[in-house]
Amino acid sequence: MDKSKVNALIYLLDDPSKDVFSSVEKELLKSEIDIVDELEKAWEHSHDDVFQRRVENIIHSLQLRDVKRLLEKWHIEGGKSLFYGAFLVAKFQYPELNYDDLNTKIEKYKKDVWLEINDHLTSLEKVRIINHVLFDLHKFVRNSTNFYSPKNSFINDVLETKKGNPISLSIIYSVIARRLGLPIFGVNLPKNFILCFLDENASLNFNRKDKVMFYINPVNKGAILGQREVEYFIKQQKLEQNDSYYLPCTNIDIIKRVLLNLLYAYKNEGNDNKSDEIKDLLTIFQ
Repeated sequence: MDKSKVNALIYLLDDPSKDVFSSVEKELLKSEIDIVDELEKAWEHSHDDVFQRRVENIIHSLQLRDVKRLLEKWHIEGGKSLFYGAFLVAKFQYPELNYDDLNTKIEKYKKDVWLEINDHLTSLEKVRIINHVLFDLHKFVRNSTNFYSPKNSFINDVLETKKGNPISLSIIYSVIARRLGLPIFGVNLPKNFILCFLDENASLNFNRKDKVMFYINPVNKGAILGQREVEYFIKQQKLEQNDSYYLPCTNIDIIKRVLLNLLYAYKNEGNDNKSDEIKDLLTIFQ
């Protein structure tokens, strides 16, 4: 839709006729995300509460649709980048979020680890360096005081506050490790989320427990766990045994769980609108 037509439609958004507004809104919602700039300019130049509210609702609908489109594309293409998937979830709440700015932050932490790591170290020594950089130097911790806050699921908030939940801390840890060539993957353990370090000399095999050298618990400062500790946790939580609780999961599994955590967080807050929007995004993963 050309700029002049967009502006003509925006001009009609304050029409008192509900039919006119409905027709205009329908036309604007057919447009691409790039009309948001024009809508924001119109909002800034208006002092009419009804007009501004209508513009805000249209902008929100366009931005939500765009996030869903990008997330669908990411899903269809196999969820190759975990960090990009986490970025898209954050973009749900922060539509203006810039990927490059976020990526610069994660690269800084990666560089800090890279400066201390070398190929002569054992797998455990490499993990201890990551632990030192993230948890001792940069003070990443579990957000114990506000554990169920939606902010714990938005990667930009976690990178900013250095507080998160098990899965967000695991995402940051795994992304840094993978960018350094370390085979550290998420494990979709119920009531927690941990990581596993695969045998570096073996080809990736997501279906064999014997390829897992050890587990890492980022929410506990990267504590190293063996299979017995995972088994004990499963029994303690009265969960049925399932091989998937010991094996690496896919990036798609991880982002789906982030969205499920968000759904729970919004329900916990009584935010029905946000809950419904997350449910809509979750249909991508069905």
